[in-house]
Amino acid sequence: MSAVLSPVPRRPIRELPDELISQIAAGEVVERPASVVRELVDNALDSGASQVTVRLLAGGVRLIAVEDDGCGIAREELPLALRRHATSKIASLGDLESVGTMGFRGEALAAIASVSELGLLSRTASQPSAFLLDSRSGELRPAARATGTSVEVKELFFSTPARRKFLKSDATELAHCIEAVRRHALARPDVGFAVWHEGKLLEQWRAGTPEQRLADVLGHDFIEQSVTLAYAAGPIRITGRAGVPDVARSRADQQFAYVNGRFVRDKVLAHAVRSAYEDVLHGQRQPVYVLHIEIDPARVDVNVHPTKIEVRFRDSREVHQAVRRAVENALAAPRAGGPAAPALPTEPAAEAPAPFMAWTQPGMDLSAAGHRVSDLDALWQPAAQARDGDAARDAAEPPPPALPAGDWPLGRALAQLQGIYILAENADGLVIVDMHAAHERIVYERLKRQVDASAVASQPLLIPATFAATPQEMATAEACPEALGMLGLEVAPFSAKTLAVRAVPTTLAQGDPVELTRAVLAELAQHEASTVIQRARNELLATMACHGAVRANRKLTLEEMNALLRQMEETERSDQCNHGRPTWRQLAVRDLDALFLRGR
Repeated sequence: MSAVLSPVPRRPIRELPDELISQIAAGEVVERPASVVRELVDNALDSGASQVTVRLLAGGVRLIAVEDDGCGIAREELPLALRRHATSKIASLGDLESVGTMGFRGEALAAIASVSELGLLSRTASQPSAFLLDSRSGELRPAARATGTSVEVKELFFSTPARRKFLKSDATELAHCIEAVRRHALARPDVGFAVWHEGKLLEQWRAGTPEQRLADVLGHDFIEQSVTLAYAAGPIRITGRAGVPDVARSRADQQFAYVNGRFVRDKVLAHAVRSAYEDVLHGQRQPVYVLHIEIDPARVDVNVHPTKIEVRFRDSREVHQAVRRAVENALAAPRAGGPAAPALPTEPAAEAPAPFMAWTQPGMDLSAAGHRVSDLDALWQPAAQARDGDAARDAAEPPPPALPAGDWPLGRALAQLQGIYILAENADGLVIVDMHAAHERIVYERLKRQVDASAVASQPLLIPATFAATPQEMATAEACPEALGMLGLEVAPFSAKTLAVRAVPTTLAQGDPVELTRAVLAELAQHEASTVIQRARNELLATMACHGAVRANRKLTLEEMNALLRQMEETERSDQCNHGRPTWRQLAVRDLDALFLRGR
C-alpha cells in the first residue's frame, strides 16, 4: 500500500536572498574543481596573460590557485569583481550578442566564492603594490606581487558538504582539472601553461607555434598520423588537424572543437565531422581531431549555458556543411599520392580468362620468415566477403599498357601472395596491398563521380509493402517525397496510420523494403535531407563497388598490379576501403631488419 503524501503548504512568492542566488549560480557554474579551473583560466586569458600557472592540492578540492601575468585588476575594482553580474567584458546587449572574450557573465567569481574560501590578489602596472582581497571578511590589504592576478580557492564546497560528497577521488578530479587546462592550451599556443599538484610539476606547455603545441599536448604521433585542415567558406574559416582513420579510437576522448577559441561540445559540429569520416571509418570507431572554427561572433550565440560549453549557430546548416567539407577534403587526398596512371579494367569480357600465374623471383619463399597469410590478414581486419574463398575468377580483362619508369610512392609490384595481397617495393621498403579492398575503393569513387548528377534507379514492387507508421514517420514521408525519390524510394500514405512502399532502389530489390524505408525516414527526420541522400547513395554505391572489384584468388599480371598501385596513388580516400579498413601497409627496411635481428 503506497504512502499517502500530505499536501505541501503554499508558500508566498518572494525574492530569493543574494546568498541563495549565489548558491544556485554555483550549482550551475561550479560542478567540480575542473569547473573552477576552467573559469579562472578563462579570466586569465582575457586579461592578456602570456603565462598561466595552475597549482592544486588534493585534486583541487583543498586548493586551486591560478596565477597569470596579465593586466591585473585595479584596487578599487577588486570588491566589484566578487559581486554577481559585475564584469568589464560587456556593457550592453550589443556587446553580449557579439562577445569576443572567454568570460562575460560576471558571475563565476561570485559563485566560486559562495562555496569556498577565495582570495583575490592582483596588481596593475600603474600601482605601486598589489592588493589582496579576502572574500569572507571583505578585508583589502597591500601585498607583494608582480603585475597580474592570483586567485586562490580553498576548501571547495566546505559550506555545502552534500555537494562535496558527490566528488570523485582526488586522482579523478585531478585528471579533469588537467583536461580543462589541456583544452585551453590547444586553443592558445601563444600562451605558456603549467600545472602543479602537491608541489610537483605535472604538465608544462611552453608558448610556441600551433604545430608545436599540438605535438606537446597530443604527442608527435598525432602530427604524423593526422592531416592539416585549412578551409574557408563565406564567413567561416576552419583550421586544425584531423587524425587519419587508422588512429581512430574506441572512445570520443580525443575530439577538440573550438569556436572563436572557445572549447565547445556541439551536436552540429560532432555530426559534421562524423559524416566526413563515414566513408573511411570502420565500425563505431571515433575519429581524433582538433578543429578551430572562426566565425563572426554575431553569428554564434555563446550565452546558451552557464558553463559556456554549448553554443548556438545562427545558420547551423552553413556551419555543418563547411566543417564536413573541410574534413572531407583533408581526408580525400591519398597518403600515397602520385602521378596519374592507366586504369585497371573492371568490365568483364565475354570469354573466360586464361589462368594468370603470379610472378615471383626464382627461389623466392614467401613464408620463409614464418609469416602466414593469416598474419597479414590481421593487419587489415579484412572484410569477410573478400575472404570467402570464391574459386570462380572474374572475366578476362585486357592488360593495361606498359608503365613508364618512375619513383612511385607505392612502388613497383614484385609479386602476388595467394591471390590476396600485392607485394611491392618502394624507397622505404616493402608495401603490402590488400588487392580487393584497394580496388573496391577505386571502383567506389568512380561510381560516385558517375552518379553525381543523377538519381538512384528504382524498381517498383509487384505488391506494395505496408507498415504501421508512427506520427513522425507519417509526417516525414509527406514532407520529403523528393528526397525519398532521389534515393530510389516511393513511399505514400496507405491510410491515416499506414505507409506503403511502392518502389525501392534497384540494387536493394531483394532486401527488406520496410526496414530500409524506416531507417531512411529516421535519418530524414533527424538530419538535413541532402546529408541523408548523400549517405544513402554512398551506401548503395559501396555495395555495387564491392561486387565490381577484383576478387580474392584472382591472379593478376605484373602490369595489372602496377596499374592498381598507380590508381591508388591518384584516387581519393584510397588509404581505406569502403568499410573503413586500411588498403595498404608499409614495412620499412628497419622493420624487416628487426625480424631477422640484423644489426644485433
